[in-house]
Amino acid sequence: MEWRPKIIVFTCNWCSYAGADLAGVSRLQMPPDFRIIRVMCSARVDPEFVLRAFQRGADGVMVAGCHPGDCHYIGGNYRTRRRMALLKLLLQQFGLNPKRFRLEWISAGEGQKFAEVIREFVDEIKKLGPSPYRQIKKEVRKHG
Repeated sequence: MEWRPKIIVFTCNWCSYAGADLAGVSRLQMPPDFRIIRVMCSARVDPEFVLRAFQRGADGVMVAGCHPGDCHYIGGNYRTRRRMALLKLLLQQFGLNPKRFRLEWISAGEGQKFAEVIREFVDEIKKLGPSPYRQIKKEVRKHG
């Protein structure tokens, strides 16, 4: 059986979730290896949520929000950009390849871009293989 990655995608309600919906209703081809968690704004994605997703076995995590300057909540995505840059450094400190995390700006009308980004990210994660944290979690379950 072929290994399939587990990918979590946090999407803002106003832009990137609508872009994902557009990709779906347009029947654009995307791998089924991701799950969407819808949040009101990308700034609502606490870095702890991303760390917890990895801790629970996610092979990759993406945060998708409105383009800078187009945030429904004025400057939410500017905060997101700063927080996620720091998070990427933190992931490296924890021994995770920073390519396992991605931040994207996708508007409601960019269904095609959403599909392309998902395909690229899934391909990247497949090249990297299972998360080292997934392996640790499996061993902990096995031994106690």
